[in-house]
Amino acid sequence: MATELHAITFRALDPAAQARFWAELLGWRPVDDAGDGLALEVGDATYGDTAPDGGDRPAYRLRLVPSDRPKVTANRMHFDLTSGYPDEQAESVARAIRLGAKHIDVGQTPEEGHTVLADPEGNEVDVLPAGRGTFLKETGFTGALACDGSEAVGRFWSAALDWPLVWDQDEETAIQSPRGGTKINWGGPPLDPQVRPNRLHFDLATSADSDLDTEVERLTALGATLAGPDSGVTPCADGWAVMLDPDGTEFCVMPTGSA
Repeated sequence: MATELHAITFRALDPAAQARFWAELLGWRPVDDAGDGLALEVGDATYGDTAPDGGDRPAYRLRLVPSDRPKVTANRMHFDLTSGYPDEQAESVARAIRLGAKHIDVGQTPEEGHTVLADPEGNEVDVLPAGRGTFLKETGFTGALACDGSEAVGRFWSAALDWPLVWDQDEETAIQSPRGGTKINWGGPPLDPQVRPNRLHFDLATSADSDLDTEVERLTALGATLAGPDSGVTPCADGWAVMLDPDGTEFCVMPTGSA
């Protein structure tokens, strides 16, 4: 495979504080970062996340990179955290609040059952109750990354990452690594307007048997475009490519050997 999902990256006013929040909320551990930010990966499985390949290497990291732009609109991506037993939802919410999260109203109803929180910089996160169907069964605590996006963009990311579609119905799509772990799903229309730069984006790592130019060419053939100077995106680390997926959401591609 020519590329892999290296990280889900948050732009943060205070990367160190945000890293502490997410590390303690998820039970992840800090690791060296390939760029100018801070990075976390699955730790000791405190809250049910394990490395999908059975070893000590997770499917992706979280990165927190510096930004001077405060959050101004709802994110196009947010985590859905699962609960493995009836009291875990309340325990997770209490832990998040203790760490600096707050309850927010995005139009959810009591009947939906999930709790919507915002982290200390306003990034949304849902905490789901136990027994919430089979879609997120055995995905771990970080059950899903729920994204605003079209059916076409779900198919693009399936091809880009070589992750199979695990849901494809009514213009909604979802993919998952063949090793298991977090699912990434796109809710279909109507789509929110693009407000770039987005607070969250994907960082892709080019594999050792490829190179950055070849990978950019492959992703372009699948439907991505290079982000131009007027696209409103924020540059990634030096030497990385910034691209837009078919919905116009930015992502970064790292050269071989940067991860």
